[in-house]
Amino acid sequence: MLRQLSIRDFVIVEALELEFHPGFTVLTGETGAGKSILVDALELAVGGRADASVIRDGAERAEVAAEFDVPARGALAAWVDGQALGGDPGVLLLRRMLDRSGRGRAFVNGHAATVAQLREAGEFLLDIHGQHAHQSLLRGAAQRALLDAHAGLEPLAQEVTEAFRGWRRLEQLAAEAEAQFAQREAERADLEDRVKGLKKLAPAEGEWDALAAEHSRLAHGSSLLAGAQSSLEALSEAEGACVAQLAAVAQRLRELSEHDQALAPIVEMLAGAEAQAGEAVRELRHYAARIELDPEALRSTEARIEALHAAARKHRVRPEQLWQLARDLATRLADLELAGNPEALRKHVEAAGALYDKNASALSQKRRAAAQALGKAVSAKMQQLAMAGGKFAVVLDPLDEPASHGREDVEFQVSAHPSLPLRPLAKVASGGELSRISLAIQMVAAKSSPVGTLIFDEVDAGIGGAVAEVVGRSLQALGTERQVLCVTHLPQVAAQGDEQWSVTKTGSTKKGARISTGVTRLDRAARIEELARMLGGTEITATTRKHATELLGRYP
Repeated sequence: MLRQLSIRDFVIVEALELEFHPGFTVLTGETGAGKSILVDALELAVGGRADASVIRDGAERAEVAAEFDVPARGALAAWVDGQALGGDPGVLLLRRMLDRSGRGRAFVNGHAATVAQLREAGEFLLDIHGQHAHQSLLRGAAQRALLDAHAGLEPLAQEVTEAFRGWRRLEQLAAEAEAQFAQREAERADLEDRVKGLKKLAPAEGEWDALAAEHSRLAHGSSLLAGAQSSLEALSEAEGACVAQLAAVAQRLRELSEHDQALAPIVEMLAGAEAQAGEAVRELRHYAARIELDPEALRSTEARIEALHAAARKHRVRPEQLWQLARDLATRLADLELAGNPEALRKHVEAAGALYDKNASALSQKRRAAAQALGKAVSAKMQQLAMAGGKFAVVLDPLDEPASHGREDVEFQVSAHPSLPLRPLAKVASGGELSRISLAIQMVAAKSSPVGTLIFDEVDAGIGGAVAEVVGRSLQALGTERQVLCVTHLPQVAAQGDEQWSVTKTGSTKKGARISTGVTRLDRAARIEELARMLGGTEITATTRKHATELLGRYP
């Protein structure tokens, strides 16, 4: 669950510190106030694309940090441990910075990380459903991806893709085997020599970084030992050592604090400093005892570094890439050797094709079941969104030739009225209908999502009246199971939030003036005023206030 969001100099936001709670939270405000900017900032924190244009005018860099409460165990905790990005138990902190040069930095729990790692973490944490999601849902690839994600078929779909690539690689190899015998033999001889040399060297993944660290430690062993010993002397062994002086000062002030309790906090700080210094002394003694001056180990490490350097120069790669090169060359050599044995190659091609068939058939079977379930669920949701008698179907179109995504294309089809036949979603003419169908799909998909935070950014555009009330009720129900944030312009939706925040834009519109976005959590009286504004526009009357009070009163 999203706990806190900190934004600095992002678009028109100068500085915001937001604290979130469970349930259904709505964000409202006038057009252009910056409601969706908060969603954009959160998307940046979880690895979204961005460039220097998002930095606030006059600032040198933009920064966004998001803190999440996360389970101590589970897939996300395993991912964090596997990436060596651990932090405080039950908390995950993501931070992203961008500067004017276009360079950026990313952090997970205070550890330097890549944007790809932010994105991977974000996949465990939240789903963002944008106001233009219906545009992406018109594409077949997006429809297939949604069906697979909704049914939990992504791992199997990935296996199908990998099996297809392996099969096609072997088929291509078989075709080349007939046409390029002489060229293949020359390449095989060269690769055999290179692989033999790299096999003898045996570079390992991560070895170069470990060697560099070990070499630095061994090469500076004398200075490390001398530094540790001199520090020990200054802290605890020399006359007038720091630890002894801290203890003496603390004792003296402790006695004086009996006469003035104002000294008590200072005594506590000194006691803490004394304890920390004592712990540092103990750790330094252990460290000094472990340092070994080993010239032979240093020579051995330097020889290994030189060997890796020489191989890297020979193969024209960086030393840390040698292990990957060795693996790739061995794979290519195995392919070439296989190409020299037509019978064995034919069997490998057949086996690869059989593996693809097996995985693709399993994927097709599960997609058929998932398509029926998704069609029923979205059709039911459409009835609630003023599309009585409407029907949604997920159609699987068999392909004439196998593809990397399986043996069928996925197409969403819809009928907005019982008298109309099912038609591809891409051919639905009405923008309002498309918005409602998209919202139905997203709400069904969101309900099955395993993440803890769901964000809806004006997905209710194009609807109103009783339909808006149904949308709000659905989001509120979703908020009992998950944390839900919704940017909305509809008072019927906003009134059903457990919390309502108002997003406002401050500053002059004059040229050169600074404009900024602010966010305020509204109490009941302020919610009535905001709902009245949403109902009546700029002029708030007693009638609109009464209507707003009644609207809020429906959802205590």
